[in-house]
Amino acid sequence: MSFISVLIALLLEQARPLSRGNPVHAGLRAWVRWSSRNFDAGNSVHGWLAWGVAVGGPSLFVLVIFLTLDTFLGWPAAVLWSVAVLYATLGFRQFSFHFTQIRDALADGDEDRARELLACWQQIDASELPRSEIVRHVIEHSVLSAHRHVFGVLAWFSVLAALGFGPAGAVLYRLSEFVPRYWQYKSKSQHQPISEALQQTAAKAWQFVDWVPSRLTAISFAVVGSFEEAIDGWRNYEPRFPGDNDGIVLAATAGAVNIRLQEGEREGEALAGQTPEMAHLAVVVGLVWRTVVLWMVLLALLTLARLLG
Repeated sequence: MSFISVLIALLLEQARPLSRGNPVHAGLRAWVRWSSRNFDAGNSVHGWLAWGVAVGGPSLFVLVIFLTLDTFLGWPAAVLWSVAVLYATLGFRQFSFHFTQIRDALADGDEDRARELLACWQQIDASELPRSEIVRHVIEHSVLSAHRHVFGVLAWFSVLAALGFGPAGAVLYRLSEFVPRYWQYKSKSQHQPISEALQQTAAKAWQFVDWVPSRLTAISFAVVGSFEEAIDGWRNYEPRFPGDNDGIVLAATAGAVNIRLQEGEREGEALAGQTPEMAHLAVVVGLVWRTVVLWMVLLALLTLARLLG
């Protein structure tokens, strides 16, 4: 029933207004703060303990509720719980809202407004960026957000749901991405000092958790885009930057739609593809939505195979 859960959650998510006051997210932030405050003792062992509590606690909680509902109330209740969890973890509007605002500003010729919106979204200095660089940054951040908030969530949800763990994979993935970013922010803001050991542990765990989803996203972009160029970009990038999951997603994206990305990180390289332009924003949107359709088809087939088997 994973396909039904994903379909309903995606439809509900599209109707959800962007809100920064989500009580579920606020509760998870409080849990993550509590975990680091009580288990971060400054060494590697305690770092893994704090990470395990912060990520594993909510994942286990979601799993227990799923198994309880499935056992005592049946699969319809379990599916509804899966939908609710996916609704909370999926995040199309986390990037589409900002993407649309910046695209509209560029379409109106208001580059200063576009720079301001980009700087506010990603907390970077965009004051000197030319138009092509604004477009490049928007594409890169949007693609990575689509991966982290949609495709990576679906990947872990699908794997663990197929093994009988319900929506626990979606929570595991989202928290694995969230905790290193949140702890790094807290450490820099000095509101709650976080040890270097805990930050390194969270970063290593995130790299491990995202290893398979990032490659699945890259393969998906290759399938719905220009296959040979996407795979070639991935193959050329990975040996030079081992362990860079985000870079693999962007390399595959660049090949799939024939544009140059990651120019700031790959100075001195002769990158293939066209300079990002306004028209490429629509191309990237099409790439993302075709990938969503691909995932839905695959999940439908897997669900059907499970029912027939």
